[in-house]
Amino acid sequence: MTKKTLILCFFILIKFALHYVIIAPEYDLHRDEYLHLDQGKHLAWGYLSVPPFTSWVSYVILLLGNGAFWVKFFPALFGACTLVVVWKAIEQLGGGLFALILGATAITFSVLMRINMLYQPNSADILGWTLLYFCILNYLKTEQNKWLYMAALAFGFSFLNKYNIVFLVAGLIPALLVTKNFKIFKNSALYFAAFLALLIILPNLIWQYQNNFPVIFHMKLLAKSQLVNVNRLDFLKEQLLYFLSSIFVLIAAFVAFFAYPAFRKYQVFFWSLVFTLGLFTYLRAKGYYAIGLYPIFIAFGAAYLEYIFQNRLVWLRPGSILVIIAMFIPIFRVAFPIKSPSEIAENAKPYQKLGLLRWEDGKDHELPQDFADMLGWKELAQKVDAEYAKIQDKNHTLVLCDNYGQAGAINYYSKFKDIQAVTMNADYINWVPLDEEIKHIILVQNADDDDPERNKEKPLFQTIHRTGRIESPYARERGASIYVLLDAKVSINAILKNDIEENRWH
Repeated sequence: MTKKTLILCFFILIKFALHYVIIAPEYDLHRDEYLHLDQGKHLAWGYLSVPPFTSWVSYVILLLGNGAFWVKFFPALFGACTLVVVWKAIEQLGGGLFALILGATAITFSVLMRINMLYQPNSADILGWTLLYFCILNYLKTEQNKWLYMAALAFGFSFLNKYNIVFLVAGLIPALLVTKNFKIFKNSALYFAAFLALLIILPNLIWQYQNNFPVIFHMKLLAKSQLVNVNRLDFLKEQLLYFLSSIFVLIAAFVAFFAYPAFRKYQVFFWSLVFTLGLFTYLRAKGYYAIGLYPIFIAFGAAYLEYIFQNRLVWLRPGSILVIIAMFIPIFRVAFPIKSPSEIAENAKPYQKLGLLRWEDGKDHELPQDFADMLGWKELAQKVDAEYAKIQDKNHTLVLCDNYGQAGAINYYSKFKDIQAVTMNADYINWVPLDEEIKHIILVQNADDDDPERNKEKPLFQTIHRTGRIESPYARERGASIYVLLDAKVSINAILKNDIEENRWH
């Protein structure tokens, strides 16, 4: 094993180790993680909010026991793969040992640590962007058509994980046209590669067609409920924070495209960044949508700085690595849930200054939204289990929740293997079990519910009573109530069928 390989393995080991210690034990899994894990129990070629790739990974996690270890393993694995691709890109650019270590340090101690902290499509998305850019880099260097086919595979994989990859291509095409690389459009292999990509994504496109393209509705809903609160200037400011500790490496990359003769043929990457960021800014995208742009620039910057930091400037090499680590330490203290919720709430100013307390509603709260989304779930599942255990007729009992986080958390933490919590929200709307007559319901409702007395359900059941609520003080779900509705007077299945149709597009 070579020295370079040993160092790469060391960084990979550090990557995995960090992801098992950066979340304090007071936190549960994240709300989105429960939804993605449940998708593994309902395999399909598409879902209302995401393509199918995450569900395949969830199925593997389910086969491995569905434990938290594996939930954390896979996003860390995708992050480690991103590190390897950047490593290989630096080698392709002629970078030596210093450039490799610099690039690996910049990737390891960056926003990717936070992205890879949660089991969401984002980790694989960034890996897909980096892979696609890596293939384009190799094609521009060698002009071998095999790299176009590899790029098609990378695009197909990424598309089946998250549709966000479309924005990379949307920025890459005009970038190729305005540079000397426009001749790629005269290469027939490009169109065969595009056809290959189409074949890969076709099953998902067919699923979208069969289900009336829910992705379009999802994007409209996202724009209306969340993106409307995104300030375009804030979006651009956030781009500076993601790789703040290694910002000088990114700046070096931008300079290199115009000042370093060996990199001028790669200017398409710079213009791709400009066009994609411009598109995201116009659409009021969330800041993290663009993170996939930057890993490849770390490769360019690291290789260029190795060229700059030689002879009389060679002493800057170890210093630049130490700067990245030193600058990341204060970021690490606030960007990760390494402190308990009460500790964060009592010392909130550092979080507020960085805008970490601002949620999707555009308001500041006690904890960062991601942290608040990791609290109260075990408590909810335990309280629902206590009520579920009292009901003798479990085969005719439904656990109906207000949102997908509640339903997924109950399914994940419940000690009852036959429990199947659902909601008229997200993909659960397609998983409501209507094959058995429903006589009893355990109902979970948000704190802002407008019918706490359950007047709407009183004519439908013999008995209705509230049994508890989420008490966790910093949970986003704090105040959510649990009701038990026993002995239905009418056909609940018929009502649920009607609710499913009414809620499918709302």
